[in-house]
Amino acid sequence: MRNDAPAPLAQVPLPVAPAPEPSLAAARMPRPYRPLERRVLWISALALAIGLAAALVARVLTALIGLITNLAFYGRLSASFASPAGNHLGWWVVAVPVAGGLVVGVMARFGSRAIRGHGIPEAMEQILLNESRIPPRVTWLKPLSSAIAIGSGGPFGAEGPIIATGGALGSLVGQLLHVTADERKTLLAAGAAGGMAAVFAAPVSAVLLAIELLLFERRARSLIPVALAAVSATGLRLVLEGGAAMFPMPGVATPGLAALAACVVLGLLVGLVSVAVTRIVYAIEDAFEQLPIHWMWWPALGGLVVGVIGYFAPLTLGVGYANIAAIVAGQVGLAALASLCLLKFLSWSIALGSGTSGGTLAPLFTIGGALGALLGLAAARWAPWLHLDPRLAALVGMAALFAGASRAVLTSVVFAFETTQQPHGLLPLLGGCMAAYLVSGLLMRTTIMTEKIVRRGVRVPSEYMADYLDQVLVRDACSREVVSLRADQTVSALRAWLHAGSRDARHQGFPVLDAHGQLLGVVTRRVLLDPQLAAATEVGELLRQVRPIVVREDHSLREAADHMVEADIGRLVVVAADDPRRMVGILTRGDLLAAHRQRLREARHAERHLGRRPA
Repeated sequence: MRNDAPAPLAQVPLPVAPAPEPSLAAARMPRPYRPLERRVLWISALALAIGLAAALVARVLTALIGLITNLAFYGRLSASFASPAGNHLGWWVVAVPVAGGLVVGVMARFGSRAIRGHGIPEAMEQILLNESRIPPRVTWLKPLSSAIAIGSGGPFGAEGPIIATGGALGSLVGQLLHVTADERKTLLAAGAAGGMAAVFAAPVSAVLLAIELLLFERRARSLIPVALAAVSATGLRLVLEGGAAMFPMPGVATPGLAALAACVVLGLLVGLVSVAVTRIVYAIEDAFEQLPIHWMWWPALGGLVVGVIGYFAPLTLGVGYANIAAIVAGQVGLAALASLCLLKFLSWSIALGSGTSGGTLAPLFTIGGALGALLGLAAARWAPWLHLDPRLAALVGMAALFAGASRAVLTSVVFAFETTQQPHGLLPLLGGCMAAYLVSGLLMRTTIMTEKIVRRGVRVPSEYMADYLDQVLVRDACSREVVSLRADQTVSALRAWLHAGSRDARHQGFPVLDAHGQLLGVVTRRVLLDPQLAAATEVGELLRQVRPIVVREDHSLREAADHMVEADIGRLVVVAADDPRRMVGILTRGDLLAAHRQRLREARHAERHLGRRPA
């Protein structure tokens, strides 16, 4: 029998047996795949605890933001959440964000640079490059710096720092305990999801955010702990703060077909804006990089812009959750909408580009909601036949801007639904967010979350698909013609055959069969050419101390590939599913690569077909 695959086989020493009797138990097989192991119970228990801790961290951080806001803008000692918009500081209001920026710059310079920015890109980088190990000091530096930045008027949401802090907490637990890198990533994502769920009482969107931006997968072993963390965090939040919608809005009627079409068009327009927003934010960041001063001073410069804009438009200061609620409730006038849309964007983008600490979700929701409301009011005036409710347009606009900028499209849809509890908004949200996602994907290679780390050379997964090798069985890819040896052949005869240099003798390993064609084991060229081996020795005698590394024909190519990696070999003997001693072929590395041929052939055919279509 023949086989053209050139990769070597390998053997593993076994205790000497009285006779070579290979069996399913004796042969080394791939590890059986299980979607869930019992260890997921331990990881889930940890995730539940991390979710509760993240909820407490969220509450402490919001209280700290309230304390700093009250002290800085009103001179009172109170931890209640307050908006800076009602201050009476006059021009002194400019000094407050500047002071906050100075403190954050010093903390970043002498504490950790990881506290700069909104946190999610940094968490993504640690997941992709550092086995989800976030420095422990970030666990307390990030919330403290964010509370100072936001409490001093920074135009950011508290959710970004809380997500980053929850992720850092999960990573810290994973570093203190004996867990794998994969489990540490799950704990990090569980902390992040718990933090987001605790802020907004939005557990489903928190889980989706973890899947779309942190886990880069959807497997049961990671999904279950993350979901349980979100549930525990939301449960504690409901106990402490109640279950009212984060952004309550009056009920909207079921949109008609014309209104749905308008929401899709609105999503397309907002998608264009999301591309522009992302590019402008990073253009501002590049401009700061050109300044001839140390980056420690940049947040103070950003704070100067925040303060000046805040003097003329006080609503741009702080987290602005009340602004979002007012926008989707239809309580903001035309001039205020335009002011929020433009000035909030200027304040936020310059502050974020300066490298201070803050979030992106709330500002994007504010800007997108104001833009959607403006477009909705325009439609109500100039195209009343669309029957587009401006409040619904605001809801779609705020979700679509985040969907286009981050491409966390499912997160955006479900988040807008959970925070407003508007069931009639789901369909227009789905259409508008998908339209924005389409535009963003066509026009922009990266996102507002990934641009920074992509510039550092990090490759961020953007699509999640089933493993192709997991869909192909070994029997459909292995080579059926195999060069094999008989157990009664002598070493001297085989050495002569090897030295003859025939094509069949060029392999590095050979299956050995008995007189009935049953597999006994594998012998390598190196063993046959060992000068210490007696020339009269029969091959069958060599197999008493070896154990073949095999794979069944009903295993998947993914299991076989993992088996090759773990055993550090290039080929596997393929045995029948019902008889481990009946060899049916050989699987090589080349066979694994050839398995992709059909997939690539179909893709190339589609490209050629589309290329011939008229423009």
